[in-house]
Amino acid sequence: QVQLEESGGGVVQPGDSLRLSCKASGSERPFSFWTLGWFRQAPGKEREFVAAVSRTGTQTRYADSVKDRFSMSRDSANNEVYLQMNNLKREDTAVYYCGAKFLGGDMRPLSAYDYWGQGTQVTVSS
Repeated sequence: QVQLEESGGGVVQPGDSLRLSCKASGSERPFSFWTLGWFRQAPGKEREFVAAVSRTGTQTRYADSVKDRFSMSRDSANNEVYLQMNNLKREDTAVYYCGAKFLGGDMRPLSAYDYWGQGTQVTVSS
């Protein structure tokens, strides 16, 4: 069992930046056993992959739509991951969810993730 708590969402204007945080707790396994990912879901759309970081923090994966604007990192000392989002666009508006996936493998499929947070709303609007 892993509890995930996201924070950092808000309302921003196009071109602004936000940093999302996800704190993990409650796992009997060390934090290093879990691959962490960010997904998002816009109204009327399926939840989609945004970014993920490997257990060691040495590998990251990004969706093409965010690759040059978003950066994901991992703080193993504090059991947290972050998503730095720069140059936000209106199409980035969504609820952002943090997910935890046990051990390794492909970090992108939604179905690979075992636990989810409640999500944090990001709204990009002028």
